[in-house]
Amino acid sequence: MPQVKTRVLRELEPEQLRDRLFELRGELSKLKNTAARGMIQKNSGKIRRARKSIARVLTVMKQKAVIE
Repeated sequence: MPQVKTRVLRELEPEQLRDRLFELRGELSKLKNTAARGMIQKNSGKIRRARKSIARVLTVMKQKAVIE
């Protein structure tokens, strides 16, 4: 999955942000699972990108006061 741009996230509605967060957390879970089974390298960068994308979504949600 490509990197999530903060500019694009700021244009989304709160419900869309929650959906995006749910989707990204699911993807991170799948990536960790496949890394644990040895199907992808742990240092491939995909897990790091997913974590950073989740952080971006949470930051935008906090700025919009969607979560407290």
